Amino acid sequence: MGGLPAVSPTDDSRLAGLTSWDSDWSGLRVVVTGIGKTGFSIADTLAELGARVVVVAASDDAAAEQAAETLKIVGVDEVLLGAESSLDLPLVGGEPAELVVTSPGLPPAHPLLVAAQQSGIPIWGDVELAWRVRQRAGRKTADWITITGTNGKTTTTTMVAAILQQSGLQAIAAGNIGTPILDAIRDPNGYDALAVELSSFQLHWTESVSPVASVCLNLAEDHVDWHGSFEAYAADKAKIYQHTQKACVYNAEQIETERMVEAADVVEGCRAVGFSTGTPAVSMVGVVEGLLVDRAFIAERRDSAVELAKISDIGDLVPRHLVANAAAAAALTRAYGVAVPAVKAGLLAYDNGAHRIQAVAQQDGVLWVNDSKATNPHAASASLAAFKPVVWIAGGDAKGVGYDELVQAHAGRLKTVVLIGADSSALRAALQRHAPNVPVIAPDPGETGGVQQTEAVPNGTQAEPRSLPGDAVMAWAVKSAAGVATEGDTVLLAPAAASIDQFSSYAHRGDAFIDAVRGLLEGAGNK
Repeated sequence: MGGLPAVSPTDDSRLAGLTSWDSDWSGLRVVVTGIGKTGFSIADTLAELGARVVVVAASDDAAAEQAAETLKIVGVDEVLLGAESSLDLPLVGGEPAELVVTSPGLPPAHPLLVAAQQSGIPIWGDVELAWRVRQRAGRKTADWITITGTNGKTTTTTMVAAILQQSGLQAIAAGNIGTPILDAIRDPNGYDALAVELSSFQLHWTESVSPVASVCLNLAEDHVDWHGSFEAYAADKAKIYQHTQKACVYNAEQIETERMVEAADVVEGCRAVGFSTGTPAVSMVGVVEGLLVDRAFIAERRDSAVELAKISDIGDLVPRHLVANAAAAAALTRAYGVAVPAVKAGLLAYDNGAHRIQAVAQQDGVLWVNDSKATNPHAASASLAAFKPVVWIAGGDAKGVGYDELVQAHAGRLKTVVLIGADSSALRAALQRHAPNVPVIAPDPGETGGVQQTEAVPNGTQAEPRSLPGDAVMAWAVKSAAGVATEGDTVLLAPAAASIDQFSSYAHRGDAFIDAVRGLLEGAGNK
């Protein structure tokens, strides 16, 4: 592509020897894709190691230009910005690249990555690179605890970090959670342990990671557009268990995660440890009479359990999936060797943060809940299961997934559905099939000015929603929900879809919901 000369497959012998910061990285010819937080951290790290680096990125806005200038200052050879330049695999110093290190958002079918594969050039992700440079003379080498799953990754990772910190360890949550893993690795003070959230995108390009403990929290259809199929997505999720040292933690309520553990190639002596929201069997962490208990990491586990925390220690709103996250976090940290008191202290210290089962307001007997982080049907299902009856605000970019199972499972909980999203046809069709008597409210496509609330009537008679600015459509949705919610109802924003069609992020979507709810209720209170 783009005049790339024919090359023989890369000699992997040099790459195989790159297993620490102090290995000989000098002169290694590397192409880095992306110039966001992750791409920048990859390029910056490789330049510091002495590699020859060319960065390609589709972005060419002011932020990308500024990042490019900074990377050139720190020693990156070349930065190529713009959609055109990002499609071809460039030369590095006039010669073919020896390695591509990709940001996680770029799918395997991208032309640049396909060109690398066809040329026999290895492709790593940022996590693979981080694992290989984690050891550095004169600095701590942090242990890794790795977390993935379709939903609950960030919550569980944050809980793990809080428990580790409460046990007296220097620890941080990193990876897909916000702090790039390479930035954590390069911290001059170092860490004892890292709680590493890994997306399926990151796991796809990971081979060498050997965590102390690992978990796949759950598995449901998601990111089919990136992986190409659900089977490919599941296979990448299963990579979380490869090479685990002490404990593969699995969801005892989802057999697929246990089968992942059974198929994994782990370190000799590694245990399989289950977590559950019910009574735990031997070698599990679970729940008994409102208590989180451990039957896995105590000598008397065959006939007793030890109390780790009260469920109420987790927070004020503790739906079942949040209990599951806490049980998984407890299992991971107990596997690492954390003492019992630190688990409770960590869960008490844990901050659930915004946009995850966040109670926004309660007025006139109506509870308003923001779960904008529910960006797929599996996450929305967990939220819906926690409340009844529900006025459900949902819709957005479906990412190629279906809604039939979600609607079938929760049709009995739904009082009314308020649709948002530029194209809510997939969700609407599922509602028509499986909840035909549930009223649906959608923006009137005939409106050319401000949006208006339409009358809630049986599903199938409303017009399809039109594309509206995010804040405007959320204000309309909240007003619509308020028009039908009565005492005892929960108005739940759990979109079951990504936000990028109408909002800049799920956080923007959640903030718009919070602002609209507070504005509406404060206005009502002043009347």
